[in-house]
Amino acid sequence: MDDTALFSESRKAFHAALLNSVLRIDASGIVSNADRKNRTSINVASGIARRIGTEVRGPRLAGQQSGNRFEELCVDFLRGTFFKCEHLRPGTWSIRKGAPRMIAEHEQYAHLTALGDAASRSPQLAAALGSDYIITPDVVITRETEDDTAINVHRCLVDDRHARLASLRRINGGLPLLHASISCKWTLRSDRAQNSRAEALNLVRNRKGHLPHIVVVTGEPLPSRLASLALGTGDIDCVYSFALPELQETLDELDLSDAREMLQIMVDGKRLKDIADLPLDLAV
Repeated sequence: MDDTALFSESRKAFHAALLNSVLRIDASGIVSNADRKNRTSINVASGIARRIGTEVRGPRLAGQQSGNRFEELCVDFLRGTFFKCEHLRPGTWSIRKGAPRMIAEHEQYAHLTALGDAASRSPQLAAALGSDYIITPDVVITRETEDDTAINVHRCLVDDRHARLASLRRINGGLPLLHASISCKWTLRSDRAQNSRAEALNLVRNRKGHLPHIVVVTGEPLPSRLASLALGTGDIDCVYSFALPELQETLDELDLSDAREMLQIMVDGKRLKDIADLPLDLAV
């Protein structure tokens, strides 16, 4: 067996790519995922950056640029890891950045197209519905439907008489299945945290059929802000830190006992994990 685990190497490459683009240190010595108005955030972010690799100096990217680049790197990481779990989760998969109306390209949410078209023709209906049904995930993982030849590869499981409504069966004419909706937030301010939670609740309420995985990946360094999203259940499966062990080590080094205790509550409660845990969780 190779001594180097692929997930560990992929995580290292993910961090290196972050350091080359999003995770920078400006002329004042402040790391780009820190809140420059919060001394604790500055110190924690600096400790994490120091632990994951060589610090890169340069101006921070504009907010939207940082977010877009973080999404792209998350897509790259997942393609390099989740696709290697085919022995655990067989299927034909795609991992893409989200786009407007993309959600309706999937079986569980196809009805949202008709709903949106109806609302566009009727101001009264649009006013009644609001915009809660409009969902644009940052990253989506899709599973394609399966031909009968694949379903019956080991023995005849289906025929022309039964299982004619099953979503996975291509002959039934369904759309691809949304396997996961991933919200990527480079940092978490109160509005961004609540946007992720509102999006998750809309995915729960508006689905027809199987609920996809709903997760958040973030580069936020402050445990209190992570807690604003991670604590509680019913909407988001779990929050994934881009560098959880490095965050834990930094809190120990800075002797931030209250923050360390809060972080441990989230970890012990299975509400916060490291990004390296995500591919296997998605294989469930």
